[in-house]
Amino acid sequence: MKKKVRQQKIIDEVSINRKVSSSYLSEKLDVSEDTIRRDIKELDERGMLTKVHGGAISMIQKLYHYNEDSIYNRENKVRIAQKAISLIKDGIVIIMSGGTTNLMLAKLLPKDLKATIYTYSLPIAMQLTEHPLIETIFIGGKIHRSSMVTTGIDVIQYLSNIRANICFMGVSALNIDQGITDEGYEVSLVKKAMINASEHIIYLATSNKLDQRLNFDVCNLKEIDTVITDLDLDDSRLKEYLDAGINLI
Repeated sequence: MKKKVRQQKIIDEVSINRKVSSSYLSEKLDVSEDTIRRDIKELDERGMLTKVHGGAISMIQKLYHYNEDSIYNRENKVRIAQKAISLIKDGIVIIMSGGTTNLMLAKLLPKDLKATIYTYSLPIAMQLTEHPLIETIFIGGKIHRSSMVTTGIDVIQYLSNIRANICFMGVSALNIDQGITDEGYEVSLVKKAMINASEHIIYLATSNKLDQRLNFDVCNLKEIDTVITDLDLDDSRLKEYLDAGINLI
């Protein structure tokens, strides 16, 4: 069976069943699991499906796939979310970026909290709809398949017309020289628009994002208001950021 035909059959199976295992595909298509894993990896990179442990899920199923077991570095993200919650008050207007740290924050928001939350992340919007008192406003636009967020001029224009009290922004990379950077150009533009639309920016950064640098600038070090990490403030990894005057929590 040619590779193109085999990969189309994988896409078809995922579309029909929403979730399939590598072993099932291996048996059905009569090829090795290593071959299936390579196909899934390639199809994931092309945005045709989503690679998960032991197999693949559809892009639609991805919205519902994020659970506590599948969130990488879960304990650290819970700690960041709990710190962030201490900054939230009733009646607040919030913008939330994408990412699993913000997803964890959305999961842990107190059930008696009354707030308005704007987000361009499909998984976070879906999570927030389960909250009884939060008004969720999803910002539509072109969907970025791998991260399930919307990008483009429509998102940027929408953000230019709102004013939020706090923006909770997930961090892809934080570096003492470059500040905050992101791997995607369009996402970096949306994040800049979020900064302009908010009174106070809270950056959520797990410790593995520190001392990293990606291709596209979001903001420089002097523009950073507050960073929440999973580390204690006396951790040596934070010293140069504290010395630079960043407000760390």
